[in-house]
Amino acid sequence: MRRVIFNQKGGVGKSTITCNLAAISAMEGKRTLVIDLDIQGNASQYLLGQKVKDSDKTIAHFFKGCLSLTLFGGQSGGLEDVIHETPFPNLFILPSHPDLEALQGRLESRYKIFKLKEELDKLEGFDEIYIDTPPVLNFYSQSALICANKCLIPFDCDTFAREALYTLMQTLSEVKADHNANLEIEGIIVNQFQSQARLPRQLVEELIAEGLPVLNSKISSSVKVRESHSESQPLVHYAPNHKLTNEFRELHIEIHS
Repeated sequence: MRRVIFNQKGGVGKSTITCNLAAISAMEGKRTLVIDLDIQGNASQYLLGQKVKDSDKTIAHFFKGCLSLTLFGGQSGGLEDVIHETPFPNLFILPSHPDLEALQGRLESRYKIFKLKEELDKLEGFDEIYIDTPPVLNFYSQSALICANKCLIPFDCDTFAREALYTLMQTLSEVKADHNANLEIEGIIVNQFQSQARLPRQLVEELIAEGLPVLNSKISSSVKVRESHSESQPLVHYAPNHKLTNEFRELHIEIHS
């Protein structure tokens, strides 16, 4: 199962949701891989404690290989070479690197948009794959949407986020029609939810009334998220009994039911 966590709006919690769902899957005994396609590398730092400086040890190495053919016509470099173990059992990551930004134009011009899917189709040994994406529809986020089975959309209960949501749903429909007929919108994750505030409740109720696929599980706003980022420990390890951790568990159960 490959899940992409995507929204064209920044600051909605994509990396946090990606890493915490992946950590729960890993804790349940599933060999789980996180792919960090965001140039900022927040997911990489969250799970490894630091960003990987050597681009040859990141997914940038794979994409460089897409641009350079070997003497016999094959592509040099594969995903297996740049997968890192994290400190957490069963949890692995393909880290990001700033070099991805410089590679993007060349990858687009040479139409390498299906290369990640082709490589993941050959990759064995993982039960779950979670893909973190940049907050923009670019080569890397499109690559992720093309290779994914399901898409989760974080929504942070903001009026501007709601407007962006309509554009995003249209974008996903176009990717499904043009490139990936198997792509399924698994649901909208209400993140940073404040149940006592009127506006967040109203926005969520309106989205549901419009027939949008809002998931039942909601993720509250809490300082524990920033603390877990600082300690480079997903919540299931950093604060296993916290309310927020249980909300992520409920979300994990919902998307796997």
